[in-house]
Amino acid sequence: MLNGTGSGVRREPLRLAVPSDGQLYESTLGFFQSCGIPIERASSRRYTASLGGVPGVAVLFQRTADIPRDVDDGSADLGVVGMDRFLEYRREGGDAAVILDSLRFGRCDLVVAVPEPWIDVTTMADMADLAAELHAAGRELRVATKYPRLTRSFFTARGVNFFSLVQASGTLEVAPAMGFADAIVDISATGATLRENRLKTLEDGAILTSHACLVGNLRQLRSETPKLQITRAILERVEARLRAEGYYRITANIQGESPEAVAAHLLTRPEVAGVQGPTIAPVHSKEGGRWYAVTVLVGKERMLDAVEHLRRLGGNGITVMQPSYLFQTECEGYRRLVERLGKE
Repeated sequence: MLNGTGSGVRREPLRLAVPSDGQLYESTLGFFQSCGIPIERASSRRYTASLGGVPGVAVLFQRTADIPRDVDDGSADLGVVGMDRFLEYRREGGDAAVILDSLRFGRCDLVVAVPEPWIDVTTMADMADLAAELHAAGRELRVATKYPRLTRSFFTARGVNFFSLVQASGTLEVAPAMGFADAIVDISATGATLRENRLKTLEDGAILTSHACLVGNLRQLRSETPKLQITRAILERVEARLRAEGYYRITANIQGESPEAVAAHLLTRPEVAGVQGPTIAPVHSKEGGRWYAVTVLVGKERMLDAVEHLRRLGGNGITVMQPSYLFQTECEGYRRLVERLGKE
């Protein structure tokens, strides 16, 4: 939307909805800070903020459960929310869609849990049998959950046909002990709370593993080019930061006859000689001799192997650093988004 006349044109800012409370609140702030685009909030009582380094963004603090609907109805253009919440509250066939499916924080599992004394119920097939027995006896299996949509779909797909859902807003773990539910479906990070309340998860009762994700309103991004370009700026930073988490940059000084000779020795172990190969530059050594600074970029899991390889080649002064960002030839998240906007 454009406002104003003549040269005084003011564009509507891109609206980014983020959690205002709960487990994702602090994690979301920390994540954007780590991406170099901090959420700058004047006061904890203020429900709007800006995004440092990315002009034209209005950050809106919203309840987590409201964010999928806010994005779908266009009240927000982008949103950060748990995948579990998005799948539960999104509107079928709506404009909201997942842009990045994992921001690598806020991990939890949505699981089916039953009382520990149910020794004969360890799988969803057992649950289906129990539900059928209870139905034949004149009552239905009662399942307490805050995720009725996901629960109903999961149970039905696994042959549990006789059950009723008990909507609950408080702590679900006490529902079986208090007698208003037989089983529960809830999120769990470690399983400790379930165990403390004498509940166990079913062997095949994991409905989904959820992380914080980035969602967007496809209709608005398609129709408003300035907002799409701002989205690209955000995706560039976020994707490069996430990619960098998986790598280390290792530098060492190695003596050799020539850059080619040093490279040949390094490449005897190509898996630790860098993603595309080593970078080699001459060192003007005070001690004389031909020394070269060697830099390789390797996956985290290869870090110690790479260090040991450099040691065997006589490397010293070995330093290891994690890059803040790792950009590729293009932003894959933005490319996928543009392809999707073109198809729908």
